[in-house]
Amino acid sequence: MTKLVWDQVGERIYEGGVSQGVLYGSDGKGIPCNGLVSVEEINNDDLEPLYFDGLKYADVVTIGDFQGKIKAITYPDEFLAYEGVDDWEPGFFLTDQPKLRFGLSYRTEISNDQTPQLGYKIHLLYNLIAVPSNKVYNTLSLNSEPTDFEWDISAIPAQVDRFRPTAHIVIDSRKIDPFLLLDIENFIYGTTEDDAFLPDLDALVRFVQKWGRFIVTDNGNGTWTATSPLPGVITMLDETTFQIDHENAVVIDPDTYELSSSDEEEI
Repeated sequence: MTKLVWDQVGERIYEGGVSQGVLYGSDGKGIPCNGLVSVEEINNDDLEPLYFDGLKYADVVTIGDFQGKIKAITYPDEFLAYEGVDDWEPGFFLTDQPKLRFGLSYRTEISNDQTPQLGYKIHLLYNLIAVPSNKVYNTLSLNSEPTDFEWDISAIPAQVDRFRPTAHIVIDSRKIDPFLLLDIENFIYGTTEDDAFLPDLDALVRFVQKWGRFIVTDNGNGTWTATSPLPGVITMLDETTFQIDHENAVVIDPDTYELSSSDEEEI
């Protein structure tokens, strides 16, 4: 038995800050969201207690869908179409037009009492609609500050195989395989060869479910060695017999495996 101990050094973990905002347009391509100040995630779950003969016997929880608020001191011109502003001619804008749906990603930082940069979480939001809040423009003075822009956002959840529909994905850099994290970040932030884009939510979930990292080494003597950092993928049955359990490993015959990786073409 182990007695509980509180406030151990390194276990006082906290989360704060928002950075690396990316706007994903209706075509899925990513655009840097400079000037992002805050993202508020609103919990709209509803709890209803049930009573019989004056005694409480159950709580009914109705799970809500994603709602939130975005605050920024500036935003990309491309966002105008998503708040209902039509850039009809260069420098000529029509407001109160139909709003388009978009995606968004942002990063929150994780720290503890020892390490200011312990890790981070990437948040992916899908199928958002934005309604701008009131804008207030004040006269210039010695203490003038930039105007804050705010939007109420709401999402239509997407279908995800084997899960309840959702519009919000969270990726924790401390717990996910670093190579899988790199693959996902290459999608959403882009590379020197490929543009940033927001993968289809269901396709991204399937990609993560099927993802597996094998390291196969040719020993140069007619043998090979397979290793994996993922637990339960390779199991030694005895000193000379092993078993590979993963969707990416297909047994062709008792002596032959076909190994493959997740298909990025599905994204």
